[in-house]
Amino acid sequence: MTKKVVLAGGTGFIGNYFQQKFEALGYEVMVIARKAPAITWNDHERMVHALENAEMVINLAGKSVNCRYHEQNKKEILQSRTGTTKLLGDAVKACEIPPKLWVNASTATIYRHADDRPMTETDGEIGTGFSVDVATKWESAFFQCTVPKTRQVALRIAIVLGPDGGVITPYKNLVKFGLGGVQGDGQQMFSWIHVEDLFQIILFLNEKKEMEGVFNCSSPNPIPNHHLMNALREQLNRPVGLPAPAPLLELGTLFLRTETELILKSRWVIPEKLLDAGYTFRFPTIEQTLKDIL
Repeated sequence: MTKKVVLAGGTGFIGNYFQQKFEALGYEVMVIARKAPAITWNDHERMVHALENAEMVINLAGKSVNCRYHEQNKKEILQSRTGTTKLLGDAVKACEIPPKLWVNASTATIYRHADDRPMTETDGEIGTGFSVDVATKWESAFFQCTVPKTRQVALRIAIVLGPDGGVITPYKNLVKFGLGGVQGDGQQMFSWIHVEDLFQIILFLNEKKEMEGVFNCSSPNPIPNHHLMNALREQLNRPVGLPAPAPLLELGTLFLRTETELILKSRWVIPEKLLDAGYTFRFPTIEQTLKDIL
């Protein structure tokens, strides 16, 4: 029998990457998403059928946070995460032979603005504000699902870098137009993960049957913003980049219909549990990552 994996919310940049990788490994990939031809979220019966006897289900669903945080968007950001997680939980519960592993996305933004020390799963401090509130409710919705035959893993994912999409495109454009200097004071920490490492971590956790709960998914070598921008300029052969002080960023993000938090929050996250379990990163440094994806 062909091994089966279900990708929920699997039509974005990460989902597309995962689908190609799983198919290359010989898996049958079923996709749940908002629109056909994927199985849609309101089709409980087809969801149960897809999940039946699957090796794993990976839930990546959620409206992009790259938008202005007005009330309607806030509602959609939260609902698109907690609502889909509950729907998936109901479908897993209805299976006769449910998936052995359920991997649910979460976010490394759950930790506070950290410019003093790194945050691990054991000693990381949960922050405050809208984004953190979304993250805690998302994880809570996930772990409240009672699925005794299915192992549950929540991945606190840092900013994902890959060749086809994600945040690398706007960063690349800034550098190309000569705006690749530091953002804010340039000291805020940047935690990221290469999309290939994210995929490999899921395979690793699938093998390690004893591992469950929450895992930080980020490179073990986070860097300050000034290091990131310097590495981007070097990779794209742009020796000079104008800096963007915080007030200018406020203006720019208003124009681009996004939020400065995405750039100015100091995310200093270490994947302690994965490192302790023996996971080896394919792309541990920003230089290796950028060289590969650019």
